[in-house]
Amino acid sequence: MATADEIRELMRTEGAAIAENTQGFNAGRYDSVGDLEDYEDLKRAARSIKEDAIAELPELLDQLTETVEANGGTVYIADDAADANEYIREVADERAADRVVKSKSMTSEEIEVNEALEADGVDVVETDLGEWVLQVADEAPSHIVAPAIHKSRESIATLFNERFDPDEPLETAEELTHFAREKLGEQITDAEVGITGANFIAADTGTMALVTSEGNARKTVAATDTHVAVAGVEKVIPTVADLHPFIELIGRSGTGQDITSYVSLLTPPVDTPVVDFTDDETPLSEFDSERDFHLVLIDNGRLEMRDDEQLRETLYCIRCSACSNSCANFQSVGGHAFGGETYSGGIATGWEAGIEGLDVAEEFNDLCTGCTRCVNACPVGIDIPWINTVVRDRINRDKDTPGEWLVDGLTPDEEDDGAPLQKRFFGNFETVAKLGSATAPVSNWLADTTLARQTMSRVLGIDPRRDLPTFERETLVDWAAARDSQVDDPERRAVLYPDLYTNHVQVERGKAAVKVLESLGVDVVVPPAPSSGRAPFSQGMVATATDHAERVTEALAPHIQDGRDVVVIEPSDHAMFTREYERLIDESAFADIAANSYEVFEYVFGLLDNGAAVDSLSTVEGAEIAYHSHCQQRTLGLEAHTVAVLEECGYDVVTSDVECCGMAGSFGYKSDYYELSMDVGDRLRTQLRDDGVQDRPVVASGTSCLEQIDALLERQPSHPIELLAT
Repeated sequence: MATADEIRELMRTEGAAIAENTQGFNAGRYDSVGDLEDYEDLKRAARSIKEDAIAELPELLDQLTETVEANGGTVYIADDAADANEYIREVADERAADRVVKSKSMTSEEIEVNEALEADGVDVVETDLGEWVLQVADEAPSHIVAPAIHKSRESIATLFNERFDPDEPLETAEELTHFAREKLGEQITDAEVGITGANFIAADTGTMALVTSEGNARKTVAATDTHVAVAGVEKVIPTVADLHPFIELIGRSGTGQDITSYVSLLTPPVDTPVVDFTDDETPLSEFDSERDFHLVLIDNGRLEMRDDEQLRETLYCIRCSACSNSCANFQSVGGHAFGGETYSGGIATGWEAGIEGLDVAEEFNDLCTGCTRCVNACPVGIDIPWINTVVRDRINRDKDTPGEWLVDGLTPDEEDDGAPLQKRFFGNFETVAKLGSATAPVSNWLADTTLARQTMSRVLGIDPRRDLPTFERETLVDWAAARDSQVDDPERRAVLYPDLYTNHVQVERGKAAVKVLESLGVDVVVPPAPSSGRAPFSQGMVATATDHAERVTEALAPHIQDGRDVVVIEPSDHAMFTREYERLIDESAFADIAANSYEVFEYVFGLLDNGAAVDSLSTVEGAEIAYHSHCQQRTLGLEAHTVAVLEECGYDVVTSDVECCGMAGSFGYKSDYYELSMDVGDRLRTQLRDDGVQDRPVVASGTSCLEQIDALLERQPSHPIELLAT
């Protein structure tokens, strides 16, 4: 795991370049997919093709082998990296190759083919500009699509000037690319073997799709007489016609391009003449076109992943990098922290766990906060946060935690073994909150003493720079039980879910929600209910989260059966009810709670849209406010409801557009990640301090968002529901 010092150093040395590039790609994705009227249809089509292809993979591999062999090529299915490298070394040896040129291929990075060939004395040259820069620098890629994304133009110029000592120092991007093109061109024409990857391979024709930005893959194939294509078995799709949705989506999702610069469809062995670049006399048409083609398909754990119900979705990945570019943490640290042996970003957890093992995935898995911003960005709809949660759960259970017997006896959870003390603490925060409220205000005073903060820092890894929540003695449930309904003839009836923070910490927003709903003619009850399970879920404590989910649905079921709507203030809990519970509880129970649950502003919007009087609420005329919505609220498409209601109540609203505030529940409390959390938050702070915004009161929908903004700004934020209560 990257330490706080290592993360700090990466943010210092690589953070600016990574942020500029990933945020640029992400903004481009929003613009590019916004121009596609059938974007969601294309995503569904791509997902369906991948699902079918993985389900039928053994048959497709047989079909592809027959097709390629009929075309004149050879197929080799390698069990693992060593097997693949041995075959490729034999190909190079039979060709007596002195030099091998490569186009960009993450799968070849995975099997470390460069090192295997170099051990045999073969000169291996990367022809992708980014990969070549890293080869010269002897560095690892930091991004699936743009491997040198962490390097600035200035640093590349310094590298080239020091390594190659050109006649005139290189400085501009044009000078650097021209120099690289000349250097690489000389090496490509002098190579005997070309290695490429493959974005997709059609089983019916043997056609490979290569999607690149530089065209170097075409040169790698055309300039050599022996072509080796290296790809994971998951790259096989049934037909050439199936390429359509992927070609439409991959560039838009990855770099924000409507289509990448080069989309090459090759059915090897290609019949392009093999040119002798030393012969200036012979016409191209007279050169021999006989070529060798070897398709090396890699298993390396993929077939086991196919049989793993939780990791199988990883194989749908098309390596577009949308999950990296949309991830706030990745935007700060890149793949050198948020990545494993080969793969980086949110989806890397699935790849590294399946290919390398849990110990590698553990090194960066906690950098996924489950914010879900990658879910809508993924062009094949992979539930990347769920994969990260499952792997985190497996890592927990794979651990041998010192003093585990004592922790098991003190924590009221469903974890049989493994989870570290810090995760157990945050995963059982419901117990902490109950104790905090029961003993407030003494608990608040005690928790803030120097001794307590030092102990929490040493034992639990809670950063002393982060303010702790202040527990209220009277919970929301207590307050509601002590009052009578204010609605005699209700238009609707609702149960307000008392989430953990609303019930024990931010009680005023709960009171405001009750008053707003009553003002709109809704009879409201606030019954005791377990916490949603979000806390243990985020720590990878799936058994405990499942227990919470079952108890919540049991507690709310009588109210739903009684005709009450479930209204939820905290967006992350609403996301549990409408997304995550599908993974945790039976289908019928999930359908009931998901269909009857509403985020509070979604509910208020619906009431107003169906005739409730806006003047029943506290309204203004043109008062200016700044609004930050919760990341999971955005994923669920609910941000617009809050803005619409506030505007109907007379507010002039500006909204932030950062993907995440950086707090992410317990993440921002942890000493290892505090500075990363604040670095992510700095983007939000910048927006909230911009001209025309810096004097506006700030409202935010999420608990974590409110905590983070309170730490970022001098002006204290509030929940938007508090603006509407009369």
